[in-house]
Amino acid sequence: MDELLDPDASLTYLRGWQDRVERNAATARDTADRIAAVRGAARDGNDLTEVTVDSTGALLDIRFTDRIHRFPPSAVARAVLDASAAARRAAAGQAREIVTETLGPDSPAARAITAQIDSRAGKGHDG
Repeated sequence: MDELLDPDASLTYLRGWQDRVERNAATARDTADRIAAVRGAARDGNDLTEVTVDSTGALLDIRFTDRIHRFPPSAVARAVLDASAAARRAAAGQAREIVTETLGPDSPAARAITAQIDSRAGKGHDG
């Protein structure tokens, strides 16, 4: 008899399917939480500023060193942009690692998600 026509076998199949869905949902939530916790920090090459961003590239913190007083405002602005771009790349790298670790390097879903991460990291000023 076809196992899907057998009520007991159908119930076992559906419970197994539900368990897989629930495990996948839990993994997705855990992965999303881990990515949301990502922080990227970087300094510019002249050590004028350090910038911290979240996993989306949003600015969380910016700190200036005393050296900024010796540079024109345009150099300080450039330092902020450079450090921000480097921090976004750092956060993207961490997020890529989480996705690849969770889904595997050969996963089509992982490739699609990491492409989105890379695209988002490339937005804005990159030098």
